[in-house]
Parts: sequence; C-alpha cells; structure tokens
Amino acid sequence: MYVEHILKPIYNRESKILILGTIPSPKSREIGFYYGHPQNRFWKVLADILEVPMPTTTSEKKDLLLKNNIALWDVLASCDIVGASDSSIKNPKPNDILNLVKQTQIKQIFVTGKKAEALYNKLCLKNTKMPCICLPSTSPANCSLNYTQLKAQYQLILNHLK
Repeated sequence: MYVEHILKPIYNRESKILILGTIPSPKSREIGFYYGHPQNRFWKVLADILEVPMPTTTSEKKDLLLKNNIALWDVLASCDIVGASDSSIKNPKPNDILNLVKQTQIKQIFVTGKKAEALYNKLCLKNTKMPCICLPSTSPANCSLNYTQLKAQYQLILNHLK
C-alpha cells in the first residue's frame, strides 16, 4: 500500500537532537501523532530517561519534546509498505532532513531501528553529512529487548542534550 507521510516534524530552533523513525504506522496515522500504538514504548522510555511524567495527550508529547530540545520526524516522506512492517518497505522517498537540521541546533541524529538506520544512511546521509546513532525500535514487535534494556540504550540521548 502506498503511504504518504502526513505528520509535521516536531522541532524548534533550540532542538539539539533529532530522532527519526521510518514512517508513521497505521495506528499513528489514525490518531495523527508519532508512536501512536498503545503498546509502543517510545513515550514511556523518553519520559523515564528525562525523569518527567509520562505524556498522554498529543499536546503533552509535543511539550515533552520541545522543552527537552528534541526534534522528532521520520526518514521517509513516502513509500510502499504492508501494514506497519518496515521490512516490507519499497520505493522509499526521503523527507528533507537537511532543511530541518538547518533551522535548528541539531548536532546529533538518532534513528529508531535498523530499517530507519539503513534508509537514513542510503537516502539522507549524503545530504546531511551527519552520521546517525541507531537506537533499538520501541515497537511492540521488537521483543528482543526488555524494557530495562531498552531504557538503558536510550539513556545515550542524554549525553547529547547537555
């Protein structure tokens, strides 16, 4: 199924890091915001490492990102994909990551998952000249890491927010 990215990037001039997924899942597109699947661990991990209350509304999630100088978007502007299966992605077209970076203070890009990393390196790195750091996927489909392990890996973000 052809999917076009419908969510705006979340950022401001003070953003210091950028976190990129691949493309919004069907659930995220349905609710109109990033990491929308109720079992996705992204928001819980972020709140825990930043030591802030877990955001529940879209407004609270945006505030958490912006108050902590975190930008959030996705590598892809469009692609063909089956459901939420990153492994099924075909015909990927990238978002203009460089343009977003130029409007901010972003010094480090993180990607969530191996597919986001591969797509970023193939489609975006030549423009941004900023190597990414790959964090594990927070998707409920990623069962290889328990919550404690996932949170430990995401702690790396904190080094780049100082």
